[in-house]
Amino acid sequence: MSITSRRGFLGAMAVSGATLAASRAGAAPDKLDLSKLKKDTDVACLYHLDFGEPARFGQLITNMNNHLSVYEFDTMRVKLVVVAHGAGLKFFLNDLSGTPWANDTIDPDLYKRFTGLTKFGVEAYLCEITYKRNNIDLAKTKTDSFLKFVPSGVATVAELQGKGFAYLKVG
Repeated sequence: MSITSRRGFLGAMAVSGATLAASRAGAAPDKLDLSKLKKDTDVACLYHLDFGEPARFGQLITNMNNHLSVYEFDTMRVKLVVVAHGAGLKFFLNDLSGTPWANDTIDPDLYKRFTGLTKFGVEAYLCEITYKRNNIDLAKTKTDSFLKFVPSGVATVAELQGKGFAYLKVG
């Protein structure tokens, strides 16, 4: 009988997740049902992203990395999510043409840095109301499996707080 260590188990889970993510490439982000959101770690935090300044988004990514590092990047101990609406959505779009941010330039390294955090369970919840109010096609969204559509960004912030997620905003 073999003995599986926690590290071996987590490694296998990471490989399984990467395989699943690769099989989802090109698929639109899932829609998240707010009633199904739950806090399943002792420490859970939402980062509120309703701003469009790239330097500030970079600081949010740095803060999240620091936050995860305190818990040794252990997904069994900490869960971090970003709730994006308003100008914060632009960081998750493939194409800014036809959006209020059409003239903005975003360093692609910002998204690469954010993607690095997703290996530790970080997800981004994207506000459908912002898409509707700004006539942005949902198909402009990047297709990574850690992106999820939510009906409303602010409602999601409140829902997560009501379920025990701490609130942080970089500014």
